[in-house]
Amino acid sequence: MRVQILGAAATGFTAGVVLPRLLALIRPLLAPAASSLQVAPPHPDWKPGDKQTPPWGDDPDAHYALDPKEMTSAYPLMISSYAPRPIAFVSTLSAAGEGNLAPFSYSGVFGHDPPVVGFSVCRNRTSPDGKKDTLANIDETGEFVVNIMSDWFVEAANHCCGTFPRGTDEFDESGLTRKPSLRVRPPRVAESAVHFECKLVHTYEMLNAKGEVSATLVLGQVVMVHTAKSVTQFMGEGRGKPAVDFERLRPLCRLGGDTYGVVGSTFDLPRPDRAVSKT
Repeated sequence: MRVQILGAAATGFTAGVVLPRLLALIRPLLAPAASSLQVAPPHPDWKPGDKQTPPWGDDPDAHYALDPKEMTSAYPLMISSYAPRPIAFVSTLSAAGEGNLAPFSYSGVFGHDPPVVGFSVCRNRTSPDGKKDTLANIDETGEFVVNIMSDWFVEAANHCCGTFPRGTDEFDESGLTRKPSLRVRPPRVAESAVHFECKLVHTYEMLNAKGEVSATLVLGQVVMVHTAKSVTQFMGEGRGKPAVDFERLRPLCRLGGDTYGVVGSTFDLPRPDRAVSKT
C-alpha cells in the first residue's frame, strides 16, 4: 500500500489529482476493520411472510412430547437443549471473611436500568443446610461479584466446579488471582476481562414436586462494572454508552454435559424497526 500511495503522488501531482487519489487509497485503511467472525445472515433473501422450513420439513410427528414429571431427571435435557448459556463466575465472602469462587451456567442479565444480573444455585445435598457456599455467603452478606469467563483461563475456572469442603477458597485451589473490588467486599478475578460488582436485590426459592427447595434464583443490582482496557469501546454505541469488543472478550458458554462452547461466527440482523448499519 505504501508503494501505491507514493506512486499516486508521483503520477498525479502534475495533473492536480493527487489528493483525491490519495484519499481513495487511504480510506480503506481508516474504515473499521471487518470482524474476523462476521458472516452473512443465513437467509439474506428472506422477506416478511416467507416460510422458513425446518430440517424435518412438514412432518406433523416431528416432535416428542416430554413431560418433566415423568422423567427420572430433567437435568440432561435442560442443559443440553437450553443452550448456549452464559456463565456467571461468582466470587463471594462469608460474614467471617471466608472466600468462595464458583461458576454457574443457570445465569443471565435481567435488565439495564438499573443493571441487574442473576444466576440460579441448585441445592447441595451434602451440606447440612442444603446450601452451596455461594448462596450461604450471599445470604450472610448480600454481596457478590460476577466475573465473565473467557477461554484464556477456562481450565482454572473449571477447576472451581469441584466439590470442596465448606470454607475452601477456590481462588487458592485454582491459582486464580484476587483483585480488590470498589463497592463490595468480595474480590474480583484478575484474569477475567469483565467484572460486575453486585448488591443482592432478591432471592427466590424454587420448590420441586415434593415441596422441597431445589434451587434458589439470585438477582443482584450491578453497582460497579470493570472492563479490561483491551476489550473496551467507549464510543462503541455512542457517547456515554461504553461497550465491550466481543471478539476480544472471547466469552465462553455452557452446553450439555461437560461441554463448553466458543463463538465461531456471528452475523448482524437488525430489528424490523431499525435501519441497517452502514459501518
